[in-house]
Amino acid sequence: MPWKNWSAERLGIALALLAAFGFSLKAIFVKLAYAAAPVEAITLLALRMALSLPFFLVAGLAAWRSGEPLSRRDWGLLVVLGLLGYYASSMLDFLGLQYISAGLERLILFTYPTLTIVVGVLFLGKQFDQRLIPALLLSYAGIGLAFAHDLQLAGDTRSVLIGAAFVFGSALTYAGYSAGAEVAVHRIGSARFSALGLLVSTAAAQIHFLLSEPLEALIQPWPVYAYGAGMALFSTVLPVFWQSAAIRRIGSARTVLIGTLGPMLTLFFSWTLLDEPLSAHQLGGAALVVGGVLLVTRKK
Repeated sequence: MPWKNWSAERLGIALALLAAFGFSLKAIFVKLAYAAAPVEAITLLALRMALSLPFFLVAGLAAWRSGEPLSRRDWGLLVVLGLLGYYASSMLDFLGLQYISAGLERLILFTYPTLTIVVGVLFLGKQFDQRLIPALLLSYAGIGLAFAHDLQLAGDTRSVLIGAAFVFGSALTYAGYSAGAEVAVHRIGSARFSALGLLVSTAAAQIHFLLSEPLEALIQPWPVYAYGAGMALFSTVLPVFWQSAAIRRIGSARTVLIGTLGPMLTLFFSWTLLDEPLSAHQLGGAALVVGGVLLVTRKK
C-alpha cells in the first residue's frame, strides 16, 4: 500500500485529517438519528458508548497490563475526568442538538481549546497568555454570527438559547477534561488514560440510561442503530486512535491546528446531508472561530 512508504510527518498529517473528518460527523449522525425516530438523548448516548465498548475493552486491557498499578489518587483523577469527558460533555452536546443546528453546535463546541487555556489559568496555575484575549474575542464573535443565523431561521429564541447553553456546557466540561488530561497523561500514561477514561465514560452512560429509561427504550427503528453504529465507529473509536497516532507523529499543536478544519467540515456535511441552509453568517462565524483557535495554538 502507498501509505506504507510515507514519512512519519506525512502519515501524521493524514491521520490528523481523518480524525478531524470523523469528529466532524458526530453531530450529523446525532441529527440523522433524531430525524429517524423520537429517541432520547441518553438512549442515543448509551447506544453510542455500548457499541464502542468492545474496542475500548481491548484497548483498556492492553493498557492495563502495560504499566504499574494505579494509586487511589490516580483512580480518583481517572474517574473525575472520565465523567467530565465523554459522558457529561457528550450528554450536554446531545441535548443541545435537539434545539440547534449541527453547524452552530460545532462552532460553539470548538471553543474548547480557548476554554481549556482559561481553565488552566484559573484552576491549574498556568501562566496567562496575552493571545488569549483576541482569541476569545474572535471565537465568540464567530459564535455570535452563527447564533444570529440560527435565530433568524428558527424564529424561536428560547429554543436556540437552550440549545446553545447545553452545547456551551459541553464545551466547558470538555475543556475541564482536556486541562486535567495533561496532568493525568503525565501520571498514568497516554494509552492507559485514554482507554480507561473511555471505559469510565461508557459505564457512566449505561448507569444513567438504566436509572432514567426503561429497557424498552433500546428498541428503536433500524436507522437509529445504523446511525449509532456509525457514530461509535467513525466518530468515536477511530478518531480517538487516529488523533493519538497523529499526536505521536506530528505533536499536539499541529494536530490541533489541522483539527480546526472540523467546523468547516460540519458546516459542509450539515448543508449536504441535513439540508441545513449555509449562509455567509455561518461561514464568517466559522472563519472567526478557527482564527481564534489558531491564535492560541500557534507558537509564539
